[in-house]
Amino acid sequence: MNISDSERVKTVLEDDMGFTWTDNEKDAQILGIVACSVRQKAIDKVYSKIAEWNKRKNKQHLITFLTGCILPADREKFLKMFDLVFTMADLPKLPDMIGKYGVVSPVSLNRIEKIAPESIKDFWHITPHYSSSYQAFIPIQNGCDKFCTFCAVPYTRGREISRPSEEIMSELKILVEKGYKSITLLGQNVNSYGLDKRGNEISFPELLRKVGEYGKQSSKDFWVYFTSPHPRDMTDEVIEVIAEYPHLAKQIHLPVQSGDNKVLMKMNRKHTIEDYREIMHTIWRLIPQATVFTDIIVGFTGESEEQFENTRQIMDEFKFNMAYIAQYSPRPGAASSRWDDDIPRDEKKKRFHQLSEDMIRHTYAYNQSMIGNVYPVIVTGKDRKEGYLSALTEGKIITRFPSTEESLIGQFANVRITTASAMSTEGELVNVKEPELIS
Repeated sequence: MNISDSERVKTVLEDDMGFTWTDNEKDAQILGIVACSVRQKAIDKVYSKIAEWNKRKNKQHLITFLTGCILPADREKFLKMFDLVFTMADLPKLPDMIGKYGVVSPVSLNRIEKIAPESIKDFWHITPHYSSSYQAFIPIQNGCDKFCTFCAVPYTRGREISRPSEEIMSELKILVEKGYKSITLLGQNVNSYGLDKRGNEISFPELLRKVGEYGKQSSKDFWVYFTSPHPRDMTDEVIEVIAEYPHLAKQIHLPVQSGDNKVLMKMNRKHTIEDYREIMHTIWRLIPQATVFTDIIVGFTGESEEQFENTRQIMDEFKFNMAYIAQYSPRPGAASSRWDDDIPRDEKKKRFHQLSEDMIRHTYAYNQSMIGNVYPVIVTGKDRKEGYLSALTEGKIITRFPSTEESLIGQFANVRITTASAMSTEGELVNVKEPELIS
């Protein structure tokens, strides 16, 4: 989402205002940050960066701005540090803000709720300056109605709003015709798509079906992903549609957050481990080749050692191909910020490392099982290993292979896996001209 938002910011600055991008921060006259309030560490970096930029203002003329996901408490502080602070829904107004430089009204705590339904539509109409020639992101939905107690999204993005499906399909078709190979449907809660417009918009599985049908009719090769869904809205129909259509990638990111039902209840996740297990069994039954990624928080307020062990147990049960593990940090405005952050930092780190080691055992076993098989991949760029190119399988498993043919970057190819580690695989290029896209 952050990358997708940044691509639209770039469009406004370059196309609407005539500015030119520079890779050298010291050459820039306008410097901005697209923030993410999900973790405190990211916001700490914003404070560090603006302090550095403000020192430069003593020597040169500089305009700074901040947008993205920003909690109200942080926003009030940042208003004093940045020249411009605005919501992503207000991005179309950026030229006027810069034109009237210095005239910025403080954002009230409920402003996002008031402006999002009207303004987010203008934001969606901005054509991004895509940062990649083969990978693109399509926002389909904004905001979240779930109000997980640890999460800031409803306070930074507002309530759920679904983008018209006609616009989504139009953007998808344009990207496919331009040769994009990996396209991701984006939202804070993608599989609740359409629920805010019941009777006036199609559902998420129906949207996926439209994408799949277009893929069948198209002569182009591409994979479509989506992120992030919520287990509460992950219906059997969603999984059935993914299984039916080859162009819908067989990779699912499904955040579990904890392996303990009491912790999940305290998080207000509105799903249980039993619910999650049913979804996983449906995935295994209908899409046995699918890889599954997840998000997990360790050290949530009040999490006991026994409750953490329950999370370790589900890691062993579900054998995720990737788990994005976060050490809990309270977010101002979220409900849990009112509770004691009573798990010591050292204990959080310990649990983080234990769970990471558990994950690595399973990713290593899975990657080892890939050895000897041929997989279609998208070549993503030069690898850190000299003389190698890097690629991603349909299941987003990293692989590399010996080649210096940079014309392969952004294209499909076939790779036979020869060796594997816990976090990546290595192989050899086979049958470059005729990749077996659909495995």
